[in-house]
Amino acid sequence: MTLNIHVRWTLGGWPLAREYKLPIAEMRDQQRTPHETTPPSSPVHHDHDHDISERTNTTPAIVLNQNKGSKACCFCWCCCCSCSCLTMRNTGNNNAKRDTNVELLNGDANETPTLEEIRSWAQSFDAVMKSARGRKKFREFLRSEYSEENLMFWLACEELRKESNSASVEEKARLIYEDFISILSPKEVSLDSKVRETVNSNMSTPDVHTFDEAQQQIYILMHRDSFPRFVNSKMFRNLMETASSKET
Repeated sequence: MTLNIHVRWTLGGWPLAREYKLPIAEMRDQQRTPHETTPPSSPVHHDHDHDISERTNTTPAIVLNQNKGSKACCFCWCCCCSCSCLTMRNTGNNNAKRDTNVELLNGDANETPTLEEIRSWAQSFDAVMKSARGRKKFREFLRSEYSEENLMFWLACEELRKESNSASVEEKARLIYEDFISILSPKEVSLDSKVRETVNSNMSTPDVHTFDEAQQQIYILMHRDSFPRFVNSKMFRNLMETASSKET
């Protein structure tokens, strides 16, 4: 039994190593062949490595692996690659910028809508989208259906069109793409393949019209799919009843 375990270990018995939770770097160090092991260049270098291991309570191989691990892909448990995970880059710097892309457009969305205004929403989707209060209520409904990203993408595109600085246009376009177009995003909107190809092509030189076709397609989707349910929802009826009671 002892011989079998030893053979699995020397041949790279990863299941056994993982079972006993031994450090990956230490296993590699033990499995190196003699010609792969580089002797220390001088006694001073050897002592330096020894000092590092004493201070950190780790072997020099583990210290080396910790430095290497900073560039490791988050999908790689063995820390053998040097790539970076796309979903983890610049997240800290972009959060504040992304918040500006989802602000509602001009208008006081905090005021209570009048009964007349709510009735106009029931008749026209354009009336909803042109009203800050309408967009706010429609957004609340979309959130209940887990499709809020459609409206937020549309609003982000509207904000992009108002930008005049070329550097800001490029930055906002990149954020919109990462937030709503990328297949890696949890907020990806539903676009057909033709429109998606157009967006990908436009991203080579982004401008304020990069997402025009995509924005139009999402607008039509909300109009045909979400809007009818919105005006027939319990939320909309309660909204009308509340406004009616205040005016009587």
